[in-house]
Amino acid sequence: MAEKTTHFGFQEIPEDQKAGRVQGVFGSVASKYDVMNDVMSLGIHRIWKDAMMDWLAPRPGQRLLDVAGGTGDISFRFLKRAGHGHATVLDLTEPMLVEGRKRAEAAKMAESLDWVTGDAMKLPFPDATFDVYTISFGIRNVTRPEVALAEAYRVLKPGGRLMVLEFSQIPTPGLQWAYDRYSFNLIPAMGQLIANDRDSYQYLVESIRKFPDQETFLAMVRGAGFDQAKYRNLSMGIACLHSGWKL
Repeated sequence: MAEKTTHFGFQEIPEDQKAGRVQGVFGSVASKYDVMNDVMSLGIHRIWKDAMMDWLAPRPGQRLLDVAGGTGDISFRFLKRAGHGHATVLDLTEPMLVEGRKRAEAAKMAESLDWVTGDAMKLPFPDATFDVYTISFGIRNVTRPEVALAEAYRVLKPGGRLMVLEFSQIPTPGLQWAYDRYSFNLIPAMGQLIANDRDSYQYLVESIRKFPDQETFLAMVRGAGFDQAKYRNLSMGIACLHSGWKL
């Protein structure tokens, strides 16, 4: 029987190796992750995350599961918008959660936050636990995104909301070409300069190109059982929001 493989950037590797490699990447860059996000996107990732909250419209008392939540960006925004509620930040990589706990927002919101080390494909929570499930710039790093989406559906309550923010594809070929030149030539160099880690940022650039386009991923969201599934492009498609409901 042939060994199942998946992609790690542009490399083809055995499926059972990907989680460990992803842990290695994010463990390596954890201390510089927030700084690099600002540098790589020229700060635009903050606008994208605010757009995510605008569409999500958090309500008081909701329970959020933020998968691949890293240093807590989405959870902090969610709790501020909701007024009061609870957020569980889950990430495969413990050093990312450690960095999140150090942030000033974490201290102010400590009673409303949990930090959990775990796998998006095997969530350590009972069925129908959360009102909202978010994953921001994380699902492309999951070995089998369709399994992560099925797990999202399982842990959401009836009436719960899925929201995915991920890098995507620009529908205009000329703009995609220019964006590719920027990504492959500058981002790994920035990673070397700021985080002393070129290889991890080379992987991150490559992983974006291997992720399904907007329509393909929309079909995956629907295939997991979500209704009223839609997407919105951000910055001409550099990033994209996908939304769905468990009805």
